[in-house]
Amino acid sequence: MKPDPSVPSSLDICAGELAAQERFGSKARAAQFYEKQIVNALNFRMQEFIARQEMCWIATADQEGRCDSSLRAGPPGFVHVLDSRRLMFPEYRGNGVMASIGNLLTNPQIGMLFLDLLQSTVGLHVNGRARVLKNQEVADIPEVLPDVLEAAQVKGGRHPECWVLVDIDEAYIHCSKKDGDFSLIHSCWVVENSHAEISSVESPSRRAGHKHARGKTRWFQKRSESGGR
Repeated sequence: MKPDPSVPSSLDICAGELAAQERFGSKARAAQFYEKQIVNALNFRMQEFIARQEMCWIATADQEGRCDSSLRAGPPGFVHVLDSRRLMFPEYRGNGVMASIGNLLTNPQIGMLFLDLLQSTVGLHVNGRARVLKNQEVADIPEVLPDVLEAAQVKGGRHPECWVLVDIDEAYIHCSKKDGDFSLIHSCWVVENSHAEISSVESPSRRAGHKHARGKTRWFQKRSESGGR
């Protein structure tokens, strides 16, 4: 396929994506998105956004293209931003399958999605190439943060089994209007019988979603912090 002059040369767009735009008449909209939305590094606001998040979804595939998606969660900032082009997160003991890590060992491509369900109601996509590191290899990473070094020290009790270091290729934001009201997603989370702390400034649609979630949200952290597939 010949290079498409409407696509910035710095973007690595697959042939299938371009073919789909041609087939369904979305080339003009896609060109605007490429130009205005996609960046090849995390800007300051994106870095701040990641530092607040308690969850992200990761997508991986093996060498034959068979895909897997999995939830990761932890305290705010459990995904550590090293700089504008790199981030890393820990992998904890899980069910032993290690599908995500196994995929990354044979195919380093990774997609990450951070969703802020209640505050900004936007999603941040981060795509790149990942490396799997042992705990003792973390100290060799330039600019590694002290809290990462401490977490990487194998001690008694719970500790990371390994780390995923991501070299970022592209990042972009989308808002809730593209994928429906995130408050409806929030209403589907399992809740406990304690009062929910809900922002005092809410849209009617968000209040409607919260009617069904009057409790302290369990973000499934115990399960996802212990490591997904």
